[in-house]
Amino acid sequence: MNILYIHQYFITPDKPGGTRSYWIAQELIKNGHKVTMITADPKATMKRKEVMVDGINVIYLKEAYTQDMSIIARLKAFLGFVWKSINEAKKQKNIDLVIATSTPLTVGITALYMKWLKKIPYIFEVRDLWPEVPIQMGAFKNPLIVKSTRWFEKTIYKNAIHVIALSPGMQDGVIKYISRDKTTMISNMSKIDEFWSREKNIDFEKELKLKPYSFKIIHFGSLGFANGAETIIESAKLMKDIDDVEFLFIGGGSTEGILIAECQKYGLKNVKFLGRFPMKETSEIVNFSDVSIVSFKDLPILYTNSPNKLFDSLSAGKPIIVNSAGWTKDMVEKYNCGYYVKPNKPQELVDKILFLKNHPEIVKEMGQKSRNLAETVYDKSILTKQFVETVENSFKNI
Repeated sequence: MNILYIHQYFITPDKPGGTRSYWIAQELIKNGHKVTMITADPKATMKRKEVMVDGINVIYLKEAYTQDMSIIARLKAFLGFVWKSINEAKKQKNIDLVIATSTPLTVGITALYMKWLKKIPYIFEVRDLWPEVPIQMGAFKNPLIVKSTRWFEKTIYKNAIHVIALSPGMQDGVIKYISRDKTTMISNMSKIDEFWSREKNIDFEKELKLKPYSFKIIHFGSLGFANGAETIIESAKLMKDIDDVEFLFIGGGSTEGILIAECQKYGLKNVKFLGRFPMKETSEIVNFSDVSIVSFKDLPILYTNSPNKLFDSLSAGKPIIVNSAGWTKDMVEKYNCGYYVKPNKPQELVDKILFLKNHPEIVKEMGQKSRNLAETVYDKSILTKQFVETVENSFKNI
């Protein structure tokens, strides 16, 4: 098939961010399909650029976007990409199938255009239950906006030949509108060849000015409002006088400045904001950390999340502390590869960290179970095959 793939935030492994679409595209190509990716240049340095990236024909369109943007600015960026991606998509020749992946949900407009005007079917991938996330987070309050965005969500699902959801909770959100047999759950993926346990990179650790003897807790990825990382800072305050524990943050987002200011206000030397790194350096930092934290605000809709950092932590062989009372809690408890702590309860996090710090044998045991889970259930070599099989079967059954 000749597949048009729409992903506003397409990332390759040499850059910071999630690479799910890259690996799926690679598996599609491996199975004989041609893939054209339409995406945005978030720095808006180029009006249009078409390049071949590891067999993927990638078309970058000029549309600035950062996690620090206001809601209005983000909406403008989303709609700007829709307009540009439609103009680009309609120029493509001999397309058999469109794959559109959120977020944002607005990429579904391009998919709908291709179906309604070009008669080309599409598969839609749900990475967040939008608009339920902004509704529960208080961004959408006007009843008319809530009603219209939910109608839009329903329209996208109903017109897709198939919908792929990244977690059981997301799939449950989709089947409110369409039958279960039109959906498949394929979670985010571990990358066992990108994250793995090995000797620590001592030179890099020194370069980052980290203590070689400290017990390191890492949070990597977004630092947006939804991540609720302020609870981690509250835990760091409680551990301020413990010399051999460090909290590491990789990535960034809208709350990063607030968190840094809070650490400065309280003179926290045990918290390090290291910045953004490509996958190779991120893997090194995760490797010399001891425990990984996956944090979200205490909102039911966020219990459905399928965060990249969780699966990368599994690959790296790390115990994982989660604070969402959803399927990630069920996972770490079922496979005994981490702990659940209640959100907004910083002392619970402190207690688990100190327990693990004082029981290195449990850290090792949980880490081994994490790695085994990554290898046998969630590795990208397994799940990209499932994704491609779903794509091919869905197209075959039109």
